[in-house]
Amino acid sequence: MSKFTALPPWLVLDTLLRNWLLEDIGRGDRTTNTLLVQDVTLGKAHWIAKAPGVIAGLSLAARVFHLLNEKVSFKAITAEGARCEPGQIVAEIYGSLDALLMGERVALNLAMRLSGIATLTNIYVEQIGDLPAQLVDTRKTTPGMRLLEKYATTVGGAINHRMGLDDAVMIKDNHIAVAGGIGEAITRIRFQIPYPLTIEVETETLDQIKEALQYKADIIMLDNMPLELMRQGVQLIRQHNSWVKIEASGNVTLETIRAVAETGVDYISSSAPITQSKWLDLSMRMG
Repeated sequence: MSKFTALPPWLVLDTLLRNWLLEDIGRGDRTTNTLLVQDVTLGKAHWIAKAPGVIAGLSLAARVFHLLNEKVSFKAITAEGARCEPGQIVAEIYGSLDALLMGERVALNLAMRLSGIATLTNIYVEQIGDLPAQLVDTRKTTPGMRLLEKYATTVGGAINHRMGLDDAVMIKDNHIAVAGGIGEAITRIRFQIPYPLTIEVETETLDQIKEALQYKADIIMLDNMPLELMRQGVQLIRQHNSWVKIEASGNVTLETIRAVAETGVDYISSSAPITQSKWLDLSMRMG
């Protein structure tokens, strides 16, 4: 069984992939269509890593080529989630050359973007690998790419936070301001949501933590707290209720993530692995 979050079925993903292919191909690949007869000339290509990193998105790349020609063979040489080094062969592709050339850019773009996210995520995860705290992603994703970008964080070793607003209740500072307080917000929400949904509350002070505990929040986020205040918050929560999950968030960096994990929180959420990652450079070569 895959250790990564499962991708949605192709029924869901194909719409995205087809639209990205249409964006690139437009009314037709002028170059390829002039040089080659469709589905006639066969050939092979391979992908090479040009930088070190963690590979992600190969099944999506394969699907891009299959949408252009279902007979294309895409063989992953480097496994999903495995590390690669410069010069390493990542995949081998065989089939109609027109499909290989037309799908090259979209397939590579996806793999490079997702591999870049997986690579930076893995660097963050390694900083806390010997501690109980787990790294989680956020909803700060590229519109249209959330499912794939969040998949890439799991390839890098993180776990997913909620995928969308309908996954769980998260009462943030603006919700608290609108409701008139944490207690009022939890009370109004609790009786209007399906019973399996959890309620998370964002807190910035010890008094807010106490209020979240009083009204039985399932998860308490310690947001942008100095480390000492965070430690006090963790101790307060643990003494009051051992099953409440604790999440730390806000300005988490590679330099601070370990110290945050050492405060005893269960989860550390950060947008950095997605928003600050660089594409992993991959290249396709014919033959």
